[in-house]
Amino acid sequence: MSPPPRRGPPQPLRDALAGFLRRAGLTERIEQASIIPEWAALVGEQIASVTTAQMVTRDGTLFVDVTTNAWMQELSLMEPQLLKALNSRPGGSTIQRLRWRLKRP
Repeated sequence: MSPPPRRGPPQPLRDALAGFLRRAGLTERIEQASIIPEWAALVGEQIASVTTAQMVTRDGTLFVDVTTNAWMQELSLMEPQLLKALNSRPGGSTIQRLRWRLKRP
């Protein structure tokens, strides 16, 4: 079986990959996941030093591990401000909810 005939000139790999991800329905999931490496810059050094962003679910829930119960309580109270900071990034998908989990040793 031969490959399908090429339509038009070659396109940059970036464009081909973006098209594939869009057709596969993965673009939004990749945008959601991009918040994980940006976590420290978005929440600041102090919060980043006691937390680790772990994963984002399809419904926009970001799971974050926290070092202590005291910090978990404090961050729960700060959730509206943190969501605003997370959702203010350009081109980023919306995080609907933060789910705090005690970090296991």
